[in-house]
Amino acid sequence: MRRKLAGSDDGDRQMVKILTAVLTDGLAGGRGARVPESLDAGIASADVILNALARRAAAGAASAPIATPERLTLAHAAASPTAAATIALATRQRMEASCGAL
Repeated sequence: MRRKLAGSDDGDRQMVKILTAVLTDGLAGGRGARVPESLDAGIASADVILNALARRAAAGAASAPIATPERLTLAHAAASPTAAATIALATRQRMEASCGAL
């Protein structure tokens, strides 16, 4: 990475940006990590490298469902859209039968 970035005018600054992100965000971009495809393709930019590393980290992380706080749980189960449509249709049919066609 460093050799590729050394060719640009602000290569040192970009390398510092990558190393800072690795330290602060814990991105899997340290010495043991695979080099992103961007470097293999000859694209040497801190933004592109950080984006590739962040996408890899996000894809590898298993997202657990967020627990619902007790005070926000429903007291009664919500009706499914099909059940709600059935109730609405039955109500309309009863109204039409008692009042005539709408």
